[in-house]
Amino acid sequence: MERPAWAPRSIDISVPSVSRIYDYYLGGSHNFEVDREAARKAMEFMPGLPKIMQANRAFMRRAVRFAAGEGITQFLDVGSGIPTFGNVHEVAQAAVPGARVVYVDNDPVAVAHSQAVLAGNDDADVVAADLRKPRDILSSPRLDRLIDLNRPVALLLVAILHFVEDADDPYGAVAELREALAPGSLLVLTHASYEGIPLPAERAGGAVDVYKDIRNPLIMRSREEIARFFEGYDMVEPGLVPMPRWRPDSAPEDEDPYAFSGFAGVGRTA
Repeated sequence: MERPAWAPRSIDISVPSVSRIYDYYLGGSHNFEVDREAARKAMEFMPGLPKIMQANRAFMRRAVRFAAGEGITQFLDVGSGIPTFGNVHEVAQAAVPGARVVYVDNDPVAVAHSQAVLAGNDDADVVAADLRKPRDILSSPRLDRLIDLNRPVALLLVAILHFVEDADDPYGAVAELREALAPGSLLVLTHASYEGIPLPAERAGGAVDVYKDIRNPLIMRSREEIARFFEGYDMVEPGLVPMPRWRPDSAPEDEDPYAFSGFAGVGRTA
């Protein structure tokens, strides 16, 4: 397999990556055949996966605009993935010129691409770190250069927590990040769930098994389990809801049924 110029030498391009699979679902070009093969296998069970990802991105953009409208000018996107059109820095800086954005990802391709996309943008940067080690994120000089933790921050955990197993204490990681944030900060979160998927759970489980097979287990949590991530936050209306129902720009009834899979919400620290 020929290695494209954008792929860092350090990565094994014969192993699928969840961030490159996500890029494929969104119609991106920074993925390999091994990623596309895994995505197609998952779509055999859940053909609406791209619709779910599109709804996820649309929610993220609405939530960033909401945060900017609330006066927040600092954004920390953990598990940011490979940059695509309408990324956080584009939305935030269009709404608030000079808004500061730090991306965090543990995928070398995502980090390398973020660096390329952000070249020349002094108000945005990327940190190579893992959500499961919040201290590495919070102690990064790149974060310290742009983000003042004494002022409100919008923390984005969009489509990332369902890749953190309970054994890795995702609730503890989210709490540690929350403790570092100033009052008035926001948590912007989406999470996969069997609830809302327009398929029997057994069939949707076939797609989940594909992720298990590539050693990136997809943890489907209940609405109640997802709500626990918002401990210490006051929920912003309309609360924890299917993605198209969070402050929609158009009638949710017009959305594809798959878009209602999983949950999205925004919380505010007191």
